[in-house]
Amino acid sequence: MSGLREFTKGIWEVNPLLKLVLGMCPALAVTTSAENGVGMGLAATFVLVCSNVIISMMRKIIPKKVRIPVFIVVIASFVTIVDLVMHGFFIELYKSLGLFIPLIVVNCIILGRAEAFASRNGVFYSLLDGLGMGLGFTLALLVLGSIREIIGNGTIFGIMVMGASYEKFLIMILPPGAFVTLGLLLGLMNKIEMNKK
Repeated sequence: MSGLREFTKGIWEVNPLLKLVLGMCPALAVTTSAENGVGMGLAATFVLVCSNVIISMMRKIIPKKVRIPVFIVVIASFVTIVDLVMHGFFIELYKSLGLFIPLIVVNCIILGRAEAFASRNGVFYSLLDGLGMGLGFTLALLVLGSIREIIGNGTIFGIMVMGASYEKFLIMILPPGAFVTLGLLLGLMNKIEMNKK
């Protein structure tokens, strides 16, 4: 097992959003801007890394019958930390992300990595897996949010880039824009993979 491979696989090879199609709910709901995408991605990455490390450390003492409830309690603990820190220090982002912060608890990326990887591997590789998967998820949300914000508002991170005369294409900020953009990104990823083979 290579540490570099464990870190990089989540960025492209098994990107949680663009390859495994996991985490669709927050991806479609909060990526109305690049800032929201990065905020959600970093929050999920923190929870993913911390829960992977703790679950990996406890993997040999958790009885098989209660492993899923234990995983959820561990994940919920770190989500609570993220929720409180965002509420205390990043109030505007907290208001933008809203309900989707507590919903990280049931994000299938995090629970899936806990079950499929952290519960079967050592702490170091679980840390790298969490970082790589989190980074891949964050990058996917950043790309999705950036495309939607640029086309929908003519801005990126709130800075006007398309000029004052740009006609806003507001459907990109609405849910249909999220579905169309994600569908095009998934198609692009598949096309690149087909060309590589």
